[in-house]
Amino acid sequence: MTRKVLVLIFLIAATAAVAAAQVPTGSAPSTKPATPPPAPHTNLKVGDAAPDFNLPSTIVQDGKRMRYKLSDFKGKKNVVLAIYVFAFTGG
Repeated sequence: MTRKVLVLIFLIAATAAVAAAQVPTGSAPSTKPATPPPAPHTNLKVGDAAPDFNLPSTIVQDGKRMRYKLSDFKGKKNVVLAIYVFAFTGG
């Protein structure tokens, strides 16, 4: 009985995945392409110092996750912050 339920759940999940992955065929829609959303408002200008922030790390020491603060690197190292908008979202 449990095996039948698991097979049924798998089939439903597989069907949903296939339906979501299908790309419509045929003529392209005649609508105008969507405009990108406006950039969020910020008071920062080119050349301004970045505000201090901290980020969690994947490193665990003494049972605690390490955190990195931007101010810890000031005057010591250069920092490059890269933002991947669609990272780990499946999009």
